[in-house]
Amino acid sequence: MKQYSVGLVGVGAVGTEMIKVLKERNFPMKGQVQVFASRERDEQILGETYHVKKADENSFNGLDIVLFAGKTDVAIQLKDAVVKAGAKMIDNSRAFRQDPEVPLVVPQVNAEDLDWNKGVIANPNCTTAIMLEAVAPLHKAKGLKRVVAATYQAASGAGQPGLNELEDQIKAYAKGEPLTVKAFQHQLMYNLIPHIDKFNEENWYTLEELKMLNESRKMLHHPTLKLSCTCVRVPIARAHSESLNLEFENDITPAEAREILSKCEGVRVVDDPLNGGYPMPLDATAKYDVLAGRIRQDISRDDKKGLEMFVSGDQLLRGAALNAVEIAEHLVKRGLV
Repeated sequence: MKQYSVGLVGVGAVGTEMIKVLKERNFPMKGQVQVFASRERDEQILGETYHVKKADENSFNGLDIVLFAGKTDVAIQLKDAVVKAGAKMIDNSRAFRQDPEVPLVVPQVNAEDLDWNKGVIANPNCTTAIMLEAVAPLHKAKGLKRVVAATYQAASGAGQPGLNELEDQIKAYAKGEPLTVKAFQHQLMYNLIPHIDKFNEENWYTLEELKMLNESRKMLHHPTLKLSCTCVRVPIARAHSESLNLEFENDITPAEAREILSKCEGVRVVDDPLNGGYPMPLDATAKYDVLAGRIRQDISRDDKKGLEMFVSGDQLLRGAALNAVEIAEHLVKRGLV
């Protein structure tokens, strides 16, 4: 089997998870991942020493695939250098998600969009990726018309600083010490914060909420999809959950939805509520699949075109690192690298 030279820009929580997933899935790599960041250093990552090089315009010669797990401005700055080097750039930032020249991909949803890439592929927002794993199969079967969503997003969505702050607040509270608030707008422990990313002052949705709309439209090739969302930060470590009210063009029953989702890669139906079987972030943590359950008919309607559903998925894995590695796998499978 052909082997590929892989680079990684950014060594925070998502970058570390990408290295872990590459190893777990036995991606056909030539040796160790070449790691780049803002400064040169040696660093221990998952028990192994990596010589981290400073990322610049000359870093990517000889690489086949470069995963970006850093900041948006870094991705924008280095994009041309990656493409010029002949490598494929898989970017986890928001830099190129709405660029019409860049495919925005969850492989289980729209792998075919990889075929028109011009060297750059965007990873969607983690919340969108988790939702579409479960919603896209239903859309293909029944024609999705409208989504009303409430999300319950983990601290890891703010990166390692978010995870650290939640853990530090828990420890400080147990010791009776003052709590530090820096990564989030307010104390997260014992709290919910209905504010993720900046507010759009025209309609007072946050950018996180608008990402859900715009990214879903792009990936589903559904420009008329209607979606309204409230995104909430919750004191959970690393798995996002979402309550979804779905309206379809055609009738759909809960039994049909369970049957469709039970056959889908990347989704596990957990829907036995009488015995405590429903998606929870604790059960989704460190798992590849999105958990889908609480599937029921929308009783506010007079027809059978509405469903309620609850999903949970690991933000670092399903929403970021795993999706990026699966994109790389599909590039190989489709002969695009």
